[in-house]
Order: sequence, then C-alpha cells, then structure tokens
Amino acid sequence: MKPIIEKKIDEAVVLIKVLDNGELVVVDSKTNVRYFDKETMDLTAGFKGKISHLRYKTSVVDIDSTGEFLSSLSSDCTFSRLIDARKKKNLVKFDKHHGEVSCVAIDPTNRYMFSSGEDGKTFALDIKSGNIAFSLPNHADTINDIVFTENGQWVATAGYDKKVSIFNLTMMVSKHRVQIHSAPIVKMQFLSKHRLFSVDKRNKAIIFDVYSGKVIHRLQAIHDDVTQVTKSSDDKFLFIGTILGYVMVYELETYQLLSRNYVKLTCAITALEFDKETNNLIVGSNDGEILFYNIYKGEERLSSLLKNKEYKAIEDYASQNPILIYTKAYNSISAIWDRTLEIAKKFLENGDTKSAEKLFMPFKEIPSKNKLIQRTMKDYVEFDKFSMLVKQNKIPLAYSLANSHPVYKESKLYKDMEKKWKEIFTIAQKYALDPRTTDKAREILTPYRGVSEKSMAMQDIFRKGVIYTRFKECISKKDFRMAFELIKQNPFLKEFASYDTLMTYGNNLYVKAQKSIQEGNLHSAVKILIILVDFSEFSEEAKELKITIEENQKFFDAISKGNITVAYDIMDSSYDLQNTQEGAKLQEEWDEALDMAHIHASRGNVDGVKKVLEKYMRISSKSISIATTFAWCYLSQLKQSVRDKETQHVIENGIRNYIMFFGLQEQLRSFFEDYKSVYTDTHLDIEVQVKGSLKMWKPTMIVESIIN
Repeated sequence: MKPIIEKKIDEAVVLIKVLDNGELVVVDSKTNVRYFDKETMDLTAGFKGKISHLRYKTSVVDIDSTGEFLSSLSSDCTFSRLIDARKKKNLVKFDKHHGEVSCVAIDPTNRYMFSSGEDGKTFALDIKSGNIAFSLPNHADTINDIVFTENGQWVATAGYDKKVSIFNLTMMVSKHRVQIHSAPIVKMQFLSKHRLFSVDKRNKAIIFDVYSGKVIHRLQAIHDDVTQVTKSSDDKFLFIGTILGYVMVYELETYQLLSRNYVKLTCAITALEFDKETNNLIVGSNDGEILFYNIYKGEERLSSLLKNKEYKAIEDYASQNPILIYTKAYNSISAIWDRTLEIAKKFLENGDTKSAEKLFMPFKEIPSKNKLIQRTMKDYVEFDKFSMLVKQNKIPLAYSLANSHPVYKESKLYKDMEKKWKEIFTIAQKYALDPRTTDKAREILTPYRGVSEKSMAMQDIFRKGVIYTRFKECISKKDFRMAFELIKQNPFLKEFASYDTLMTYGNNLYVKAQKSIQEGNLHSAVKILIILVDFSEFSEEAKELKITIEENQKFFDAISKGNITVAYDIMDSSYDLQNTQEGAKLQEEWDEALDMAHIHASRGNVDGVKKVLEKYMRISSKSISIATTFAWCYLSQLKQSVRDKETQHVIENGIRNYIMFFGLQEQLRSFFEDYKSVYTDTHLDIEVQVKGSLKMWKPTMIVESIIN
C-alpha cells in the first residue's frame, strides 16, 4: 500500500487522534502537541509539553475528543499530569501511585482521566475538578493498557498479571476478571458485538466475549511484537502495528488474516488511528512519519475494469489491496464468476465442452480461477458415464462416481436421483413399520444396496421403527424439544420426510418472526420465538431475540408511563437501548445530572449532590454510581478538614465514618497517606475499622457531614 498523504516531524509519534471537530492532533515523544487540518495537514495550533518519553509502548499520553485536555506521564514516570491543552496550563499533578505510572487515558465522555501504575492500581480523576472520583479494581502487577468502548460504557484494564478486568462505568460495577492469556497482556481493543481483542508478550492474540468472558477466536500468524491496535469504523477490519514496522490486517467476520504487511515501514509503528469520515488508516512511526492510507483506495478503478471485462487486471489490482475484495465492485465480479461457473457446468452436463470453454475464456488468465476451470473440465469428462449409470438404474455405481467427483452433486441429474431416493425411502418406511410388510420394504430398497451412505438409514428403519413412530408423534403434538432430542440421539431420522417437514416449519417460523419484528408486531414475534427456542438450529438466537424484545417492550412501556426507575434499570444493561432516541435522551439527562453532582461533590456539598440526584435514588442500576459520588463528596470534606486544620479527633472520626459507609477504597488510602504526613502522631489503624461497601450503601445513610 502506498500512502495518499505523508508528513514528517522530528520526533517519534506517540499519539494520533481525530477530534470531534475534525482536526487531527499529533503528539510526539517530547509531548509536543500539534493540531493539523487533516485534509491539507497544515499546522493550525500547538504547544511544547516539555515532557520527554523514552518508553512509549504503553499509552504515555492521551487527549480528550475536544482536544482541550491532555494527560501524560512524567518523564521519569513517577507521576501523571493533566494539562489544559488549549490554554497550555498544568492542571493536576497526580503522584499517588506506589512505584511508576505505566499508562494514562481519557474516557470517550471526556469526564475522567485514568492513571494506571505498576502498583496495579487505576485511579479515575474528574477532569473538571482534578479530584479522585473513584478507582478501578486492582491488578496484582503493572497495568499495560486501558481501553474503552466507543460510548464510554465499558472500560478494560490489563497487564502483567495476565488478567483482563472489565468494568461498567455506567453502573460502576465490575463485570469480569478473566485470565485467558499465559503471558503479560500488552494491548487491547474493544470491538462490536461485545467483543474484546487482547494480545500478550508472546504475541498470542485472543478475541473474547465481554459479557460471558468466553473465548471466541484465537488469531493466528502474529510473529512480531505488537505495538499498536485500531479498527475500522464499521468494525470489519482490525489493524495491528508491530515493532518491525508492519501493519497487519484481519477481517473481523471470519478472523482471516488478509495481509501481514498491509503497510511496511523501516521502523516501529508507534501510533494508529482510523478516520471514519474518510476511511483513512493513519499511521505514526518511531521516525516521526505520519502516513495516511485509504483502505478502499482503488474501488473506482475496479469499477472501470469491470465495465471492460478486464477480469485478470481486476485480480491483479485487488491483490495490491486485499480489502478491495470486500467492496461492492469486487462483489459484482464475484457474482459474475459464480454465474459463469453455474452456466458452464450446465453446458458440461449436456456434453457441450466448447460452449463451456468459451464462457471460461475471460477468466483463464487468473491463476486461481484457471486452476478451478481445469479441475471442473477434468471432473466433467466422466459425466456422460454418470448419466448413463443413472439411466441404467445402476444406482451404487452412480453414487460411487458422484463421490469421486463431488461437483456432480450440484447437477440436476444428481438432485433428481436424491429426490427419487427420498420418495422410495418414504414408501419403504411405511412398509418397514409393519412387521407383516417388511419384506416389501426390503424389495423396494434393493436398488440401493451397496450405496454406503444409504446403508445405515436402510438398516435403521427396520431396527428403529418404534423410535420413528415416537418421532412422528412428537411432531404431531408439537413437542419439538423432544423431537430434536430424538434426532440428536438417532441421526437416521434426518432421512425421513417428517424431518424435512419439521425443518421447513422451523424456517417458516423464523421468517415470520423476523417479519413481525420488522413490522413492530413484537407480541406475535415473542409467541413465535417461544416455539423456535425448541428448534436446535434456532435455539440460541431465538432466546437472545426473545429476551431483547421483552426488555425493549418493558423499556418503552416504562418510558410511556414515565417510570424512569424501570427504564434506567433496563437501559443500563442494554447497549442497543442506549442507542435508541429515547435511550440517548435518558442517558443525556443522567450525564448532565452526574456532571452537576460531581461539581457539588468536589466541593463537599452534600445537599447539592442530594438535590441533583434525588430522582435517581431508587434506580438500582444507579445505586453504586450514586454511592461513589457521595463517597467522593465526603472525601472532599475530609480533605477540606485537613486544610482547615481541624482537630485530629474530629478528622479521624470522619475517616472511621467514611470506612463504615464505603469501605477501604484506594482513594481513602491515598488520602490517609497525606493525612499521616500532616498529623504525624496519629495512631489510627484504618485496616481494623468496621468496613462497609459501595454495594451496601443506602440513601438513608446520607449525612450532612462525614466528620460530625
């Protein structure tokens, strides 16, 4: 791939980000921040952060989506810093980690700056006030990466303890702590359909389900240290940058490796970003290169070649950019080839080799197609023999020849032979089930003796007549669960016409359910899905659809009745509902309330927090988030009491109360370390205090002051 735009700066690129306003921000290893017009790459603004980063495999800097706030590690990694990037002003110096700081991040809602360290701790700082808002579950060792879903609902941390910790930022609860790697994890990336990509130091890459924690797929062929990861905005492709300067690309439906050297540079890939407006992959390197690659570059050229039927040129051109095979233009070419192959096979079935060769001619120059053409032509050399065997009713020999040439099974002649088999088998079944007419059944099936794939079914109808009778009874009584259990234990039942009828019924039900959903007739859809749950082929999807529909019905019913308690509880556990118009409105209202509550909490104003969050107090999905906000508020009071030089007894009473309400949180431990540096003669042992928890906290526990 050749870049469509190239830019060079003096230092290594450690961050590239497309901002909400369309600007491109680039941060280098000396924390020089540059704002570019991404179309012209003209410099529009910038400043020098004067922080040198010698190591930047982890996220040493991050910037919010507005380009206003920058987070960064210090040069010696002893603290992290929050900077007002527009005003070029230091806002917060955060030095509460025991040991070095390993990575920083700003969440997609631009609400928190996260600071992670080699102590396994991750603190969330409120960007507006600079105060610690909460902390994420601890790891046993250094944290290497912290990533978010696009909507900011989920956050994942991972590192040297080989575990991935997944936390719901909306509900403020931990979802999973999974260990699926055997080596320290270095990079992660959230994907659509609640998936998470992670890769470890041994270059083992895994995609797993965020909800269940189960492994979905293990990516193959990563033989280089991974430095950066990003995905296309439509979640079709995953891009992996490596220390040797390669960008690999995987397709995310089948997880196929499309190219191990989609981009090849002479130095390490140090930054990756994807611009959803232009479909540009933006690559930053250790040498200060900033390169733009349009992943669909060449699609117009494909369309032009298609008009001229230059199929060989199309294949050659697409080989330069493997992503082109997923474009509409290439799909049209694939459809033409499939149609050509289908028609050519019909000519060959009729012995018209010349017409088939003429059809194939435009594709013969394509090696992959020519190989298939030659094999197809060779296979059909014996088709006349196959046709003769069928006409002479030499059934075993015909089936044997079809097995030698599987392409024959696509022919009308073979399909007619199979249809005749099913008809004869159905008749034989009726006789086989009556002991007085079993000889008649054997006589009917005589032509199929010697056909290996039919012998088991023929033997079973004489041995298992009782099972078949029970199978038919299950279908007639619509006991589909038992019917499929019998099929599972007795595969021979698939040869019966009753099985075909059952599957046709299931397919029709599925189509009706989808149609009902599209038409908004959810009640009818649920009734159908209840039946489909018993069909093994549709069971899992039917269960998920049923649950989703029932939740949606409850949600919209709650909205119509003004019951926000139920609406929020349902919405907070559903990503799809959050993307609806009603869900987005509810989320916006909650975000505004939470932002206002945070302002009050940073000032220690309990009444202000209570007033703002009053209407949300009974919503169970918000309970821990509300408890976290009050914990922050009371911690602000404790900090203020130290600044006001309150007596030791009063402050320690407040610390005990805090622990009794909320437990021993990392932010309280951090405060207590500061407290001991001021009140050096304290004998308070926070470890032996009566401990509460965020989960146990109730609104009835609200007090005006934690120290009284």
